Amino acid sequence: MSTLQELDPDCYDAENPDAVDLTIVPRARDIGGFEVRRALPSAKRQMIGPFIFWDQMGPAAFPIGEGVNVRPHPHIGLATLTYLFDGEIHHRDSLGSSQPIRPGEVNLMTAGKGIVHSERMDDAVKAMGPNLFGIQSWIALPKSSEETAPAFEHRAQTELPTLEAEGKAVRIVAGSMWGAASPVTTFSEMIYADVALETGAKLPIPAEHEERAIYVAEGTVIVSGDRFECGQLLVLHPGDPVTVEAASRARIQVLGGEPMDGPRFIWWNFVHSSKDRIEAAKADWKAGRFDVVPDDTEEFIPLPEK
Repeated sequence: MSTLQELDPDCYDAENPDAVDLTIVPRARDIGGFEVRRALPSAKRQMIGPFIFWDQMGPAAFPIGEGVNVRPHPHIGLATLTYLFDGEIHHRDSLGSSQPIRPGEVNLMTAGKGIVHSERMDDAVKAMGPNLFGIQSWIALPKSSEETAPAFEHRAQTELPTLEAEGKAVRIVAGSMWGAASPVTTFSEMIYADVALETGAKLPIPAEHEERAIYVAEGTVIVSGDRFECGQLLVLHPGDPVTVEAASRARIQVLGGEPMDGPRFIWWNFVHSSKDRIEAAKADWKAGRFDVVPDDTEEFIPLPEK
């Protein structure tokens, strides 16, 4: 842990009254025992920096013996980043990776030219009547990296820099800001930070990344005099530093980065700059040409009909 001057809101004297360009309120959908709120992509905004999917998972409490059970499925052209506030999920993939993830840790799976993975809760976890609360984001890869070799990376909580100042704790999940950088692999300039705020605490958000947003996971915050409740994605005006004030104890995520090099096509679990490449991935999954997940080969999610 360290304390940095960059976390002092007094370094920003002026506030832009139109600091929030767009407010996205995701709809909740049940995916089998728990809710997911998808803020990205939306009708008005596909990406914030490289972030093309932003899903809040839970909060959910499962009955004893039940839990998350996502069967093997494929991805191309992106990286998934899983970050939990509560609960535990076991990731397995076609590279042979087998890694539980717990609160404050990072699982980064780079799909690149193609990977298959499953996400489940182990029996020992389900036996306790598990909880789940967290964020899974999809990060679009630059065109030069869309066909990179698949990879998996896990980072413990102790590997992620945490900055503390009065009433706030900032963990740099990926990328860099406030003079600190995460060791998590990135493919373009970006920031992903998990921030805990006590009531009344203020967090400055500098303008060093062209595209930035705030996701309010818990509590209520104030930006330029306006109050925003949890479950909202606030897209910030580019080029202007802003300060977030906690109207209650709050948890927010700061995300963004440089604009992606063009739009992306999205179909099911596939993200790519080329429609033809997505069509090829669809055919490969239907024909069984993707690699399998070791020790998880008995079932899979079939290709959707539409």
